[in-house]
Amino acid sequence: MSTIVEGRVDRRGMGALSAGHLFTDLNQGAVAALLPFLEAHRGISLAAAGALVFASTASSSIIQPLFGVFSDRRPFPALMPLGVLAAGVGIALVGIAPGYLSTLLCVVLSGMGVAAFHPEAARFANYVSSKSGRARGMSFFSVGGNAGFALGPAVATPLVLAFGLPGTLFMAIPAALMAAVLFHELPRLREFRPEEPASGPRRVPAGRDEWGPFVRMTLVVAVRSLVYFGLVSFVSSYYHGTLGTSEAMGNVALTLMLFGGAAGTLIAGPLADRFGRRRVLLASMCLLAPLLFLFSVLGPEAGMVVLVLVGASTVGTFAVTTVMGQEYLPNRIGFAAGVTMGFSIGLGGAGAVPLGVMADHFGLHAVVVVLAFLPVIGAVLAYTLPGKARSSGA
Repeated sequence: MSTIVEGRVDRRGMGALSAGHLFTDLNQGAVAALLPFLEAHRGISLAAAGALVFASTASSSIIQPLFGVFSDRRPFPALMPLGVLAAGVGIALVGIAPGYLSTLLCVVLSGMGVAAFHPEAARFANYVSSKSGRARGMSFFSVGGNAGFALGPAVATPLVLAFGLPGTLFMAIPAALMAAVLFHELPRLREFRPEEPASGPRRVPAGRDEWGPFVRMTLVVAVRSLVYFGLVSFVSSYYHGTLGTSEAMGNVALTLMLFGGAAGTLIAGPLADRFGRRRVLLASMCLLAPLLFLFSVLGPEAGMVVLVLVGASTVGTFAVTTVMGQEYLPNRIGFAAGVTMGFSIGLGGAGAVPLGVMADHFGLHAVVVVLAFLPVIGAVLAYTLPGKARSSGA
């Protein structure tokens, strides 16, 4: 049985899990980058392209809690390498799929691989982190996913430009290599699992599941995700259409926001371990509202600086809320991860649709103002959360 030094994270174990997260979410990030090529070379409509995005989101996010329930009832660590492999193979086959339906099925296969990986990997990210260092450990795990999602277009686009749509076949190579690494690491990772009681296979309850705080925290995650997806969807257009800049400058602003989110993830984890999960989550919600209001009245250059802080406040607490969910539901940590990393984020993504309708009728500035009000709701909900999960003492 491997041991964890209090306050420390097992670097080798977390390195494997974070890298697996990167190579899994790399495939999810590649979906959007492939759409223009599918439209140009296969003649699919914008509506059909939107359906592919929805299929990717639904299969990768909304069904994650189902995999979480499965892993809670019957842990299956092999879902980690199998999930990475399925995510890569699904995207790899998109480029040679003979028709739209087969393309859709390939995207669904990739999304299901993403969904299968996350709950089991988040469980082991919990195991390889010490009790007092869980948020720090989960931040390391989460930043791998952030990097992978951002790298997806950067990897897929050159492959398609160089080899045409069949170039997506190369996406299977990093997935297969990462799956092999995770299969090799499984025996060591299993050593971090809590020991079963000597009297039998039934686990001793880790504590009382606190469903009320968990539901309220899930609503905070949904609000935060709605803000995040709203910004990801409209920041570039806001710069071009409202601030009158070039499309390239809008993409730079979005990139800076995403980099701010990655930095915030690494900062918020240690802060949450030191000062408490609830305090960091509440502070991020309280900061986000005035930052967004400030962004709505600034020009392009100053707005970029604010967007970096907005990204840090929005994305930075993704890992924190995953740990909080696992501490509120200590007997269902796979399910908790599936909800906080998948289902509630998927709900936030779905909310970007009505924001788009609002933008068509009232303009993008109105959307930014609405997004600035949403964190107030999140702050109120975060304030009602207990300072510590009674089951964990965290």
